[in-house]
Amino acid sequence: MSYFLLFLSAAFVNNIILVQFLGGCPFLGVSRKLDTAIGMSGAVAFVMTTTTLITFLLQKVLDAFHLGFMQVITYILVIAVLVQMVEIILKKVSPPLYQALGVYIPLITTNCTILGVAMLVIKQNLNLYQSVVYAFSTAVGFGVALVLLAGAREQLSLSKVPRAMQGTPIALIVAGMLAMAFMGFSGIDKTLAKLWGM
Repeated sequence: MSYFLLFLSAAFVNNIILVQFLGGCPFLGVSRKLDTAIGMSGAVAFVMTTTTLITFLLQKVLDAFHLGFMQVITYILVIAVLVQMVEIILKKVSPPLYQALGVYIPLITTNCTILGVAMLVIKQNLNLYQSVVYAFSTAVGFGVALVLLAGAREQLSLSKVPRAMQGTPIALIVAGMLAMAFMGFSGIDKTLAKLWGM
């Protein structure tokens, strides 16, 4: 049950976008259409989970050789390689999605959520299984927030929004409202842990 609580905490209670405010660039940039938001969510989930698995193992090697100072550069190299793989796969498998995501695929490399999660699992002393669950859960939370914002923005495109509020301003207002809604999840993981006696 602790893995369920870890999932709940990472995806909803401590949502990487709406609570920890990491990864704002793709959050605002790719949330104009629902299909591109879903595609980006899948790409980020793959890269984040795989990166965390690889960097967790690499950290053991870095620690064994006392090369902890190489952590950030090593992690960035791993992320860059994985993003290149995703870009090649998307170009072959789904050219329309590849075109729709455009510049945001290479931007996954600089998406601070991926590097942040890879470093957080080390900082929190999670084991390998917990790290993978945490990374996947965080990616799910990222995807949920992205899809919710994309759905809201598609609905807003059908509404009469004042000219000064169109585009990014109204997206930031909706993101703020989503963040307040996600605050409702705060403490639910601790309450469930007490109920289950963990």
